[in-house]
Amino acid sequence: MQTQILERMESEVRTYSRSFPTVFTKAKGARLTDEAGREYIDFLAGAGTLNYGHNHPKLQEALVDYITSDGITHGLDMWSHAKRDYLETLEEVILKPRGLDYKVHLPGPTGTNAVEAAIRLARVAKGRHNIVTFTNGFHGVTMGALATTGNRKFREATGGIPTQGASFMPFDGYLGDGNDTLDYFEKLLGDNSGGLDVPAGVIVETVQGEGGINPAGLDWLKRLESICRAHDILLIVDDIQAGCGRTGKFFSFEHAGILPDIVTNSKSLSAYGLPFAHVLMRPELDKWKPGQYNGTFRGFNMAFVTAAAAFKHFWSDDKLERDVQRKGRIVEERFTKIAAWLTERGHEASERGRGLMRGIDVRKGEIADKITAKAFENGLIIETAGHDGQVIKCLCPLVISDEDLLEGLDILERSVEEAIG
Repeated sequence: MQTQILERMESEVRTYSRSFPTVFTKAKGARLTDEAGREYIDFLAGAGTLNYGHNHPKLQEALVDYITSDGITHGLDMWSHAKRDYLETLEEVILKPRGLDYKVHLPGPTGTNAVEAAIRLARVAKGRHNIVTFTNGFHGVTMGALATTGNRKFREATGGIPTQGASFMPFDGYLGDGNDTLDYFEKLLGDNSGGLDVPAGVIVETVQGEGGINPAGLDWLKRLESICRAHDILLIVDDIQAGCGRTGKFFSFEHAGILPDIVTNSKSLSAYGLPFAHVLMRPELDKWKPGQYNGTFRGFNMAFVTAAAAFKHFWSDDKLERDVQRKGRIVEERFTKIAAWLTERGHEASERGRGLMRGIDVRKGEIADKITAKAFENGLIIETAGHDGQVIKCLCPLVISDEDLLEGLDILERSVEEAIG
């Protein structure tokens, strides 16, 4: 296997190729194949970008038809047939059935672009600078988004330039069981000497992904919404990793029955792994002036095509939602079993998550690394998350077959036993 050119020329900043040091050549469904012909079950799925698996035939067909018909590939933010079809489908299949009325901002194609746009929009709409964010949150690594990201590893990569414009509050569960962390936030808001600048917005992940698969309680999310309403603060839900069906609903905030003012989506939004992001906003918040927030790749026509195809194929009824919830229970049961096995052998562990966004917290990054390395040897691609990389994270495709799901879980269970001994 020829990796010399890759190792020599690619920057040291690379990450996933260190954990999975092989050259992949093709992919289908929930499986990847390397150039030696070995297959791997994929529980990483592009870090949540491939909710519908690799090269889903319905999406592939729509994309190939569009390309071969000379459809518009790049058009800045000019109107195209693909954009119109995407917006019509988004409204009819996703928004209206959920009682949602949002305008759509198409920023650059990545998650951090969407977050940058969302927090800037909140500042423009409210005329305030401060954004409240939460411990262990991850919202991107461009400067505005990085200011709302908690992980020190990313924050220190600025080379000493301070990140500004955000105030951190403790996420649900951060102070242990029995402590409602929103008491602190509400106390500061009501205290003119508390030192908290009244925020324009609050940005939150309903399930923190990179932070360690930390699900916010549904009652906690409802209270957060009520606090925002009481203090004229915009509620921004970062649904980049937890959205597009990952938790068992298209939007992760649906579980709590809350209504965000602004929503960011990316990752699986294109449905095919193509770069794509949007920001959804209540219509009255659309305070942008023409060209005030732009980018060369704002709105990618090929991604419009695959996203619209996915909405039509997967979200015209609740079949996928119910299947994700069913598979989520299977993963939850197996992860709970693995966590109990580890705990019995002196390695405290616990399971957590929502839908098919689940993790096993093994408390130490070195243990998680041993397990995921052994899993790769055994034919499973699975990554870690959390402040110390201590959480083994499952982000398998939502459409994974039961056979592949169970085989992947069997490999993980065997890998835990081999790694721990």
